[in-house]
Amino acid sequence: MSAPLNPASVTELVEAVRSAPRVLAIGAGTKPRLSAVDAVKLSTRQLRGIIEYDPGEFTFTALAGTPVREIAAALAERGQYLPFDPMLLDFPLTPALSPSEGERVSEGRVRGTTLGGTVAAGLSGPGRFRFGGVRDFILGVRFVDGAGRLLRMGGKVVKNAAGFDLPKFFVGSLGRFGVLVEMTFKVFPRPASTLTLKLPVKNAEVAALVLTEAANARWEADALDYLPEAGSVFMRIAGPATALEEIACEILARWPGEELLPEEAEKFRTQLREFSWTYSTGPLVKVPLTPAVLPAFCNAVCLLNGARAHVSAGGNVAFVSLASTADAAELDASLRKLGLSGVTLRGDAPLWCGVRKRPQIAIAVKQALDPQNRFPSLDD
Repeated sequence: MSAPLNPASVTELVEAVRSAPRVLAIGAGTKPRLSAVDAVKLSTRQLRGIIEYDPGEFTFTALAGTPVREIAAALAERGQYLPFDPMLLDFPLTPALSPSEGERVSEGRVRGTTLGGTVAAGLSGPGRFRFGGVRDFILGVRFVDGAGRLLRMGGKVVKNAAGFDLPKFFVGSLGRFGVLVEMTFKVFPRPASTLTLKLPVKNAEVAALVLTEAANARWEADALDYLPEAGSVFMRIAGPATALEEIACEILARWPGEELLPEEAEKFRTQLREFSWTYSTGPLVKVPLTPAVLPAFCNAVCLLNGARAHVSAGGNVAFVSLASTADAAELDASLRKLGLSGVTLRGDAPLWCGVRKRPQIAIAVKQALDPQNRFPSLDD
């Protein structure tokens, strides 16, 4: 495999796209299966930095190769954050992914997923439950299309409502629509404090019931997650500390459980964010679902050889870690029976599994932005 192209400017990026008949942008490589296709790889990691940040307007614009951890740190200094809980902020250094010149490395780690990679993968964390995912926070994009044109869509202010909301189509597009150059996001004020409750449940049926009732309760949970292996639903609430204690007492009166200590809650949050609960080898698959199908889904996963799962966003998405590639075919069959689809984030397995769903609007956008098929197809 040839080394990726590494443009150091937007002009070089445009030229790189035009130079090859088939290209695909890559970021930090935290979700390698998404880019495991036959194409010239084009790294955006030298295109980094926050271009604009207006705390008063709660918006920022950054280049695609900017590590999300750097953005999170800049926002934190002003008491703001990205509520969808970006995933994979840290990433282990591997021989195949050495840090570029000037990259800050600490304790054998690089600065994790990039902003462009987060958008292209459409990967959101537990905070998606209350506030929405990546798609709900992106305001505008600047990108290179299949004809090698540098285009801008959307705006740089929250109240912009003109035109077709094309930026949202880049969320989860896996680089198939174009090469992202820069993005504008809205942000929120960081809550004063958070508190995490662990609520043991007997099985997936009970978990689905708890998730559904909690989602419709007046507490406005910040995050709702279910870990089958732990046999527990985890509820995160946010707000003033004194109010949280009162709310926690009310919740624990409804469902017996315990309040995690701050250090325990932070460790749990990091484990989910970095996928440290998964197998280091073996496929990792993201599966959109609903609380109604959660019990059948969990029962199917339990039949797989040692498979692990994390159900997030109140039962609307799950991540499945398989012990080996040999289990991928069985997961595919199970998802088909349940009418579910999945995308493999890493591991030696097909990119798509389960039922293949391709909206006509996505096909139309692909044709409009990439009529020459310079980028891989939606099915590659």
